Order: sequence, then structure tokens, then C-alpha cells
Amino acid sequence: MNEPLLSSIEQVVRNVERVIVGKRQVIVLSLTALLAKGHVLLEDVPGVGKTMLVRALAKSFSTELKRIQFTPDLLPSDVIGISVYNPKEQQFEYKPGPIVGHIVLADEINRTSPKTQSALLEAMEEGSVTVDGVTRQLPQPFFVMATQNPIEYEGTYPLPEAQLDRFLLKLQMGYPSHDEEIEMLNRLEKTAPLSEIGPVMSLEELLALQRKVTDVHVSDTVKGYIVELVQQSRTHEAVYLGVSPRGSVALMKAAQAYALIHGRDFVIPDDVQQLAPYVLAHRLLVRPEAKWDKLDGETIVAQLIARTPVPVRGRR
Repeated sequence: MNEPLLSSIEQVVRNVERVIVGKRQVIVLSLTALLAKGHVLLEDVPGVGKTMLVRALAKSFSTELKRIQFTPDLLPSDVIGISVYNPKEQQFEYKPGPIVGHIVLADEINRTSPKTQSALLEAMEEGSVTVDGVTRQLPQPFFVMATQNPIEYEGTYPLPEAQLDRFLLKLQMGYPSHDEEIEMLNRLEKTAPLSEIGPVMSLEELLALQRKVTDVHVSDTVKGYIVELVQQSRTHEAVYLGVSPRGSVALMKAAQAYALIHGRDFVIPDDVQQLAPYVLAHRLLVRPEAKWDKLDGETIVAQLIARTPVPVRGRR
């Protein structure tokens, strides 16, 4: 693997770590989604650094962060933009919404209506928006990181399955350890780390890395392992609706990006196992009676990994 390439990826991770303490795995997984041209759903309690993570990533690539604060009265046009009549030119002009950007923070996405949530579907899946019958391509790279609070349900609209399926990864930040929280206080005592970091990778380099992901080899053996995991989810006794074929593609793409970040040009079964909980768990519909047994998506994915034979050979 190209040493300068690995060095540039590590620079981005370390740059974000100057702001986010003790969350290297979350940073790596977020970068995995970005390189795989996917999107991330961050679900965690307030105050653990979700927004700060997105802002640090945006600053690392010298991109403008577009933020959408989702509220119950937000309209689809507030997200994707509108056409405004220009009397001087005697024609309608498109006024882009905040979705038109490289890195978009969809803050508290579950606080808006399903109608407005659905405005993101085309953008996240096809990289375009349609206003008044005209389809416009979004700039590349295009990366959405959405946040939601898992404990406050009043005034919220749970994301439908179709919307959840558009997110490549679902992540949690988690609370810092005692030492990590002390380190965070030390850093914030006199300065604001976010204001001190700058870009360490250009947009052109980021686009080149995204193209490089497609060159990472996935053997037939590893593809078979991915498909076996996904198909097992469709027959699991606690699952009402298993992972769709889109989930298979998502797991493969994520594994390619994850392998690239770790300096390999081929995917191994370990990559699939590491990513499966983040890629597959939120795509499962668990039967109501299974929830009484404290079975959730993460637990079921762990069971799938345990019961699915690992291929012996997963490289060229």
C-alpha cells in the first residue's frame, strides 16, 4: 500500500483526535463511511461530542459544514431549496438549500416530520435533488452525518426503515473514561481545540481516496461470507424483517474502505466482522416479543457472526 496515502489518512484521524478525546474507533468508522461514499447516523445522548466530531471532520478537509437543525415545522423546501421567480430575468432561479454541500450535519433528524425526512432520501441515495421537476447533482464528495437522541421521544418521529437503510453506518459516541474526561478538561481549560485545527487533506485527495476504495479487492470467498451473514438475518427467529440486498452492498463497500484505511488492498473476514454490527444492526426489524428477551439488532448481529462459519481464505 502507498505509504503517503496511509500517512494522509492517519493525519486526518490524528487531526480529529486533537478535538475528540478517546474516540479513535468512531473517527475511523466515520472516515470509513466517508471514503465508501456512505452516510452516518450518530445516535447518542446530548453532550458527548456528536456535533464536534462532524465539525472537526469538515475542518480536516477544508470543507464548509452545512448544518440543518431539524424541527417539527421544517419543510422539505427548507432542506433541498426552492425555485424563486426573478422578474428581471423573467424566469425561475434555483435557490439551493443547506443540503447542497460537501459535509452536511443533519442535527436531531428525528425531530422533523416524515415528509421532511423523506426529502433526504434522493440526496443520500443518488447524490441529487429534484426541485420543480428539475434534477440537480450535488457536489462531490457528499457526506451526511445525522444525529438523534435515543432517550427523548416526545415530539419526535422515528426514522422509517427506508430512511435508516440509507445510512451506511449507525454509531454511538459513548461517554469518555475518567482519564479521557480529565484530558478533555485540560484541553478546554484555556483554548478551544476546534479553532486550532486546520485542513490536512484537500478535496482532490479525498476524491482520489474514494476512487481508490473501488480498487480494493473482495474475493469470492469474502463475498460469500457477507451474503451468508445477510441471508442468515432473514431467517433468524427473532427477526421480523432481515437485511436487504442494499445491506450486502453496504457491508462490502464499508469493508473495502476499512481495509484501505488499514493499509490493505484486499478485504479479509475480520473487516466484515468488525463492521457488521455498525452496518447491519439498524437494518433489522426485531419482533416485538423478542424485545422482551432483551434482543436488539446488535445482539442479533453478534449471534449471526457467531453461528456463521468464517472462511479460511479471504484474500487473492
